[in-house]
Amino acid sequence: MYSYQAPEDLLKDRVIMVTGAGDGIGRAAAKAYAAHGATVILLGRTLEKLEQVYDEIERACHPQPAIVPMNLEGASEHEYQELAATLEQEFGRLDGLLNNAGILGLRTPIDSYDPTVWQQVMQVNVNGTFMLTQALLPLLKQSEDASIIFSSSGVGRQGRAYWGAYSVSKFATEGMMQVLADEVENVCKIRVNCINPGATRTNMRTTAYPGEPPTNNPTPSQIMPLYLYLMGPDSQGVNGQSLDAQG
Repeated sequence: MYSYQAPEDLLKDRVIMVTGAGDGIGRAAAKAYAAHGATVILLGRTLEKLEQVYDEIERACHPQPAIVPMNLEGASEHEYQELAATLEQEFGRLDGLLNNAGILGLRTPIDSYDPTVWQQVMQVNVNGTFMLTQALLPLLKQSEDASIIFSSSGVGRQGRAYWGAYSVSKFATEGMMQVLADEVENVCKIRVNCINPGATRTNMRTTAYPGEPPTNNPTPSQIMPLYLYLMGPDSQGVNGQSLDAQG
């Protein structure tokens, strides 16, 4: 699956939401999904970045995307429900959800971690992701073949010093995936998995490792095979797995 060659029409006629779609891995995934036929719903907190991705998809003559400006840190339960109602009216269903949005927080010991930042990380990486996923589940159940992908991390499997709230939030993400995957198993046509992207050339990676040469790591577009595989029909039957994008 790490060298997966996706057919051109892999995601034809599918409706897929990507969170954190304005930059990094989310941007690469949105463009990859659109290039393989999907109508992509671009969700992110910075409208200007979403508009740039929108324009890039349109210039490539892929299906027209949609834009949803939303900050997972401040969004209320009512806003998530309103979003789901709008998507139901516009599209009638959802075939995929890539929960990619996340923030790093601080790289500092637990005993000096700022509680306000801790809450921010948990709100975006865990609570906001939960509320969005919960609101969209009825739409995903309308699909004949739906996929939910959560973004994980190596520090969400084995805790490491100074990774603080980010590490804890990714442990929670792995748990959320496992619980939801078990709940949908043999109940509906939804599969739920995690992807650990690994060291990738993103702004978050640069912030976490400021002294690391960026060229040591692959670009987001280079790790897309697994993102395409898990979102498309070739991964039917794969459920409750935590996989590495770089093998």
